[in-house]
Amino acid sequence: MREDLKKMVSDLPTVPGVYYIYTHEERLIYIGKSNNIKKRLSQHFTCTDRKSVKIQNFASKVRYEPTGSELIALLMESEEIKHHKPIYNRAQRHSIFYYGLYPEITQEGYISLQLKKIDNRSQEINSYLSLKQGKEDLFRITETYKLCQKINGLYKSKAQCFQYTLHECLGACVNEEPVDDYNKRVHQYLEKNSFPQETVLLKLPGRTKDEKGLVLIENGIYKGFGFCPKRSRKDPLTFIMPKSDNKDARRILRSYLKKQ
Repeated sequence: MREDLKKMVSDLPTVPGVYYIYTHEERLIYIGKSNNIKKRLSQHFTCTDRKSVKIQNFASKVRYEPTGSELIALLMESEEIKHHKPIYNRAQRHSIFYYGLYPEITQEGYISLQLKKIDNRSQEINSYLSLKQGKEDLFRITETYKLCQKINGLYKSKAQCFQYTLHECLGACVNEEPVDDYNKRVHQYLEKNSFPQETVLLKLPGRTKDEKGLVLIENGIYKGFGFCPKRSRKDPLTFIMPKSDNKDARRILRSYLKKQ
């Protein structure tokens, strides 16, 4: 590692946050996030892959923003990359999700999970960069919750699905499984994975021991994040900094909420 890069790393904290790498001309070339800013920058400056070497060659200055938590770091990183469009974040500038997973009701009353091209008039359960990615996830969901491949559009047949012949499907495809029993398992998946439609205020560690981080979802819409003194008597919502509600932010929040 170059001496100037070592000096940059030595001055960094070991906290969660977002970091910004600049050239000597003050041109922003990369934005990243980490639970440990110092450790992540050290990796950037010692890795030998093509992208890391290019960043090392141009890096002259590092700025950082502590966030107190990984969730706020992820949300901030996503927002900042879209805003600044650094050259070495090219793949993250525009996450275009072409397919979404939508619930539908069959004629028999079963809830079907269907992969379709994104329809901005409807709220998808999940979104995917490609049909292949969506199918892989839907196969996993179908197996995990013991759902029917035929009902979920993964197996084309006028009769039963192939999994039924292996005794791995409980018979919804041939109307053997009671609708309520099948739909109960679908609802278990939906409750765990759907974006909250109510108002949710997430409370997270702050940047210091005297504050807390906040993330607001209001009536099913991501509104932003902020930081609030722990002893403040003000309405916590006044500390929320407005941010864009987009599919990347929703994906980040869904992933976080699934783990809670």
